[in-house]
Amino acid sequence: MLQLPTFKAAAVQAAPVFLDTDATVDKACRLIAEAAANGARLVAFPEVFVSGYPYWSWVMNPIDGSPWFDKLARSAIEIPGPEIRKIAQAAARHRIHVVIGVNERHPQSIGTIYNTLVTIGEDGRLLGRHRKLVPTWAEKLTWAPGDASALRVHDTPIGKLGSLACGENTNTLARFSLLAQGELVHVASYIALPVAPKDYDMAEAIRLRAAAHSFEGKLFTVVSCSTVSGEIVDAMAATHPEARELLARPNSAFSGFIGPDGRVIGQPLIDVEGIAYAEIDLGKCLQPRQMHDITGHYNRFDIFDLRVNRQPLAAARFIDPASADALQGLDLTVSPEASA
Repeated sequence: MLQLPTFKAAAVQAAPVFLDTDATVDKACRLIAEAAANGARLVAFPEVFVSGYPYWSWVMNPIDGSPWFDKLARSAIEIPGPEIRKIAQAAARHRIHVVIGVNERHPQSIGTIYNTLVTIGEDGRLLGRHRKLVPTWAEKLTWAPGDASALRVHDTPIGKLGSLACGENTNTLARFSLLAQGELVHVASYIALPVAPKDYDMAEAIRLRAAAHSFEGKLFTVVSCSTVSGEIVDAMAATHPEARELLARPNSAFSGFIGPDGRVIGQPLIDVEGIAYAEIDLGKCLQPRQMHDITGHYNRFDIFDLRVNRQPLAAARFIDPASADALQGLDLTVSPEASA
């Protein structure tokens, strides 16, 4: 018998403690505990919640923004590492799945940062680390492109779980690659972007993208978006006063839930901090697929052929002989005679 779970999910809409990694991790752990206490089995956090978005790339020129890049790089984390371990421990303690955005520093290249989504199981296991495939527009001054090595859907007790960061949710092929793996619960993480073009309604754009994915794939989308705190505005406006007005536009953040019919479930959050909740019944993903199942009977795979390269990107590939490690770790302070 096909088992399709029903569970409660939580979508966090909040700002990080700007560029303060430890304080933001502590805030994330408190929000995890709060969501679990309210019965949630999944909690989604915004894009790069740990611990900040490079707003300077939108309000400053690259020269003026460079010192801020330095601060972001220093606050970025490595995976695995103590920060993710602390969040994973909170997930295990409260028996809740967590999807959270982080700034990830490359372990061998300290100036290379990725916009990364981390998925953690309710037992605290690291399920996935997806690096945003293409940084959007001004973001290219901060983040390196990711690869598809972790463009995967995770089989969890609450269903098949996938995620994409912000603009990736407009990438039809990236979305289809998740649907093709059987995705039933999609987490779409975003940042509030008040500095978009004046006629661009960011909150509506987020809702529209989530509705498209849910309707096309006949699944549930959990949207988590950050907010722009006064702390962030003050930091940017300290040297660029025009940032105060640019970062104050309303309708810049939407967090909530979209059902398989493309409609909003419950009461979404617009701009304000908080946690939205909804009951997710994956059984509702089944009947609509009789009409449109684009990863099954409602497609033509003899005509269309999507190939996804999951080879991890690497700066170099080293091919060593079998004896390459023979001298590694040799204590040169000990003479051959003494060791004889």
